[in-house]
Amino acid sequence: MTIVIARTFIIYFTLLAAMRLLGKRQLGEMELSEFVVAALIADLAAIPLQDTRLPLLNGLLPILVLFCCEILLTGLTLRHIRLRALFFGRPSLLIVRGKIDQREMRKNRFTVDELLQELRNQGSVDISQVEYAILETDGRLNVIPFPAERPATAAQLGLDAGPGGYPSVIVSDGRVLEANLRHAGRDRAWLARQLKDRGVEDAKNVFLLTVNGAGQVYFAPKEGV
Repeated sequence: MTIVIARTFIIYFTLLAAMRLLGKRQLGEMELSEFVVAALIADLAAIPLQDTRLPLLNGLLPILVLFCCEILLTGLTLRHIRLRALFFGRPSLLIVRGKIDQREMRKNRFTVDELLQELRNQGSVDISQVEYAILETDGRLNVIPFPAERPATAAQLGLDAGPGGYPSVIVSDGRVLEANLRHAGRDRAWLARQLKDRGVEDAKNVFLLTVNGAGQVYFAPKEGV
């Protein structure tokens, strides 16, 4: 039993380290080569866990080789466009200026029902209002409406939207994030004033507090406190 637990920990942390080395892009989306690697790893990782008579290296070595191949392939496709197209394919235009490209639909084995569902998922119910619908290499469908159908921006309306900025999380689930506090140009005295104005004595009673570049503060107290 101890051997099985130890093997599980070793394989688990090896996979975590390898996935971390692959980078964040692989965690957010999966290309064809990444899917193949994930499918193979699922089987390879189970072998040394099921049969403790096999050396642990027999299970770890193929996994590490697969990750090295994936990193090598990713590096090569970053430098060579044709190689990238060969392994990952190219985006396909399923709708061009409000007209469905039936040839591309058949080529990608994309049915009308699937197209309509993807359009509804992105808030488009009228194909004639879609300028382009692009099937990306990872299987996602990006929909670009005609300019007249796009939401108007403040610049187009001639309005001054004012400063905004990305909100910095100052307090998260009762913990003060000192680095974010300094990055936002604030200090503990400012935080104390914000808490006092909202009737809170301690940051431990705050679920979330953020501030953006315009000084706008979002505050959410902990429930049941």
